[in-house]
Amino acid sequence: MGLNVYLSGEIHTDWRERIIAGAEGLDVVFSAPVTDHAASDDCGVAILGAEDNKYWHDHKGAMMNAIRTRTGLAEADVVVVRFGEKYRQWNAAFDAGYAAALGKSLIILQMPEHDHALKEVDAAALAVAREPEQVVEILRYVLTGALPG
Repeated sequence: MGLNVYLSGEIHTDWRERIIAGAEGLDVVFSAPVTDHAASDDCGVAILGAEDNKYWHDHKGAMMNAIRTRTGLAEADVVVVRFGEKYRQWNAAFDAGYAAALGKSLIILQMPEHDHALKEVDAAALAVAREPEQVVEILRYVLTGALPG
């Protein structure tokens, strides 16, 4: 059995790289949104043309990014959503809700300080992890039945 895992959420730390490196040797294919912040923000106007109004600039980019996100979520067996400490990740909350609506296995990665704010998101998840390495151990267990040791 292999897993397709979509890594959603904050883009300012190395959590994705830690999960991917830790899962080496497991039958896992990872996908993610574009994590280059400038490219993600400007993709719409770079491809479809400039906008004078910032709302439409952002809207074009959001729609193009949604093509990638919706595809990644739809193809995923497991969706990991990381809520970081520095920014409010409204898009991460949206991805978690969308994944839950699709019936995807959802793992939330968050700090304890966010437990109250994310209680509804956490209630939809099958696991709430604190560290990327815990996500790796969840994937290892799901794929092999092996406990950490």
